[in-house]
Amino acid sequence: MNKTLLLFVVDFLFLNLIALTRWEKSEPAHPRQPPVNEISANTVSKDQDLVEAMRQSLADEQLSQQALEQKLASQDSTLSARERALGQLQSDSLKLSAQLVDTQKSQADLDVKYQAQTQENSLTRSQLAQLQRELEDKKAESDRQKESLSALEKQQADARKQIEGLTVAVAVGEHEKQQLTEKADELQGQVQTERTERIKVEQATNQLAQGVGELAQNSGELTKEIRDNRPITANILFNDFLANRVDTTFTATRKGLFGNTDRDKDTKTIFTTDGKQVYALVEIEDTAFSLREINSDWEKVTAAFAGPSNYRTSGSTIEFLEADPRVVVIPVDAQQVSALGVKVYPLATDPFKFPEAVLINSGGKGYGELGFKLDADHRGYVRVDNRLFKRMFGDFATSAGDLVFSKSGELLGIMVNSDYCLLLGDFTPMVTIPAGEDKPTQHLGSLLDSLSARVMQMPIELQ
Repeated sequence: MNKTLLLFVVDFLFLNLIALTRWEKSEPAHPRQPPVNEISANTVSKDQDLVEAMRQSLADEQLSQQALEQKLASQDSTLSARERALGQLQSDSLKLSAQLVDTQKSQADLDVKYQAQTQENSLTRSQLAQLQRELEDKKAESDRQKESLSALEKQQADARKQIEGLTVAVAVGEHEKQQLTEKADELQGQVQTERTERIKVEQATNQLAQGVGELAQNSGELTKEIRDNRPITANILFNDFLANRVDTTFTATRKGLFGNTDRDKDTKTIFTTDGKQVYALVEIEDTAFSLREINSDWEKVTAAFAGPSNYRTSGSTIEFLEADPRVVVIPVDAQQVSALGVKVYPLATDPFKFPEAVLINSGGKGYGELGFKLDADHRGYVRVDNRLFKRMFGDFATSAGDLVFSKSGELLGIMVNSDYCLLLGDFTPMVTIPAGEDKPTQHLGSLLDSLSARVMQMPIELQ
């Protein structure tokens, strides 16, 4: 018997004992006191009344104590009876638990025996089935061996027939082999002939392809030559010039008596290149300097370029060319050129390809076609025939700073006066000055005066 069932039984018996016990019979009866004589009571003194009351109270207390002792004795006996009953119940529970254990053990033994018997019966039935299967397998194997023997005999008969047929086929094959050998020799000769002809065709094809390539190359060179030799109209050159000018501002600063003195010069320039470096090209009179006056010692010089979308940039140096110090260039890098978005004019590789050139006014006032010729006395310069333009557009006269373009669209040079044009090709500087707000210059006035003296030493016609 498990513990839960045992506790349930004990609780049930304990509750029955409590319910069946007659508690009112165990309390002792209180003795009744005889009535006090009214006359005697009235005759006692007050002290006697007090003593009598105390005696009566003591007697009542004794009686209550006796009743309580009797009640405790009764409860002790009841508790003892309950403990005996509980002990009996526990003893019965232990007996029942032992019986339950024995019963469970007997059941387990029976289960073991049952399983063993069942397993034994299963083994017997499986052995019988196994024997039956083995018997059937042996019978089937015997049938298969009979069928195999029959098939083998049939195959032997077929093999004899095939051997006889193969003997005939070998003889026929030998004959066909001989014929195939003869035909293969014939085909080999044809293949060799075709290979020889193919080699000849490939050689002819290569020669033809080479000829086509040379023809295409000659055609490309011819197209380039035609393009290079085809003159560009002056209108196109002038329109291209206007679209690729860059707004440029030169600023020179020096200290004076009443503060800083600034000189600003706004102009428009184009970019050109010698194949190595890109330059902004301008004549000295279009800058903040001049060779026609006594120059001051400017302390700071800047050359700023303005492009689209409020783009601003500047050059780091200003260079005066060794070929002619009146020609000024400012080196710029590829990033600045890309941001400004203008064309870079290449220099003319063959300046004398065309007998005429296109002169464009530096301020963009007009343009015209004119002839030019070499001057043996002044190498590096060409003289332009400005007495009468063959075709002139705009009201202007040739002057220093005008640009001269070949009719192929390349830059020939820049005018240094009204008659002579400096052919551009050598950008070696004679004097270089730093440019920028944070780059002070020193003795700039004396440098400019030396440039002026250099120009004064030139032949009078070049001044």
